[in-house]
Amino acid sequence: MLEWIAGFDPVLQALAAGCFTWFVTALGAGSILLSRAPSQALLDAMLGFAAGVMIAASFWSLLAPAVELAEAQGTPGWIPASVGFLLGAGFLRVADQLIPHVHLFQPRGAAEGIATTWRKATLLVLAITLHNIPEGLAVGVAFGAAAIGLGESADATLAAAVALALGIGMQNFPEGMAVAMPLRRSGLSRLRSFWYGQLSGIVEPAAAVVGAAAVLTVRPILPYALAFAAGAMIYVVVEELIPEAQQGGRTDLATSGTVVGFTVMMILDLALG
Repeated sequence: MLEWIAGFDPVLQALAAGCFTWFVTALGAGSILLSRAPSQALLDAMLGFAAGVMIAASFWSLLAPAVELAEAQGTPGWIPASVGFLLGAGFLRVADQLIPHVHLFQPRGAAEGIATTWRKATLLVLAITLHNIPEGLAVGVAFGAAAIGLGESADATLAAAVALALGIGMQNFPEGMAVAMPLRRSGLSRLRSFWYGQLSGIVEPAAAVVGAAAVLTVRPILPYALAFAAGAMIYVVVEELIPEAQQGGRTDLATSGTVVGFTVMMILDLALG
């Protein structure tokens, strides 16, 4: 299987992986088309699971390889890891302040970013789209790293990139649900709720292509790019996923989901990568 994937251009690999993660987002949003929508308790647990997956992916698939790649290039590992991590979190912070959006389960009046008259549905989709950007970048950078082939010790392998794409895909399912369900409750039809839910993931294929193309074009930035994606993902976890998972008061359930998600992603990365 990996030999077959390796036969494709790395940018096409990244595009395919981004389309896969978008497809899983659409599957999650598609749950709204069922006769009975998933319960809020299940959604809280799954959002916690998504947070755990992203935390584990940030370390095992992004930060640790960034340190090892930097040291293989003769640079102290902590420099690109810390610089890239801070830049990634800072980028999301600035975007959070500028792009109009509203977090899950929040009223229209709690919208953040530049003031606008856009409807809540649009603002909610923008919120999820905003934090899907680092996920797409992470997948693209991982496939770019695998293509550069800097060695087993750097963990820049195709298997690790595939593991990351699978992990991001798994946590995109509850994200698709989390967008579609509030839209349905606000009065939108099932079909429109599904449409907006899947639309939030459309940015991931584009971000994946950008990430892969960037590291293939300017190879020395690879450790910084890996850490950048990690910083952006951790920002999303702390800013959005964990608070949203615990907002319903089921803190133990959400926390358990986070622990399980971290464990699953860790096993997936170590077993495949």
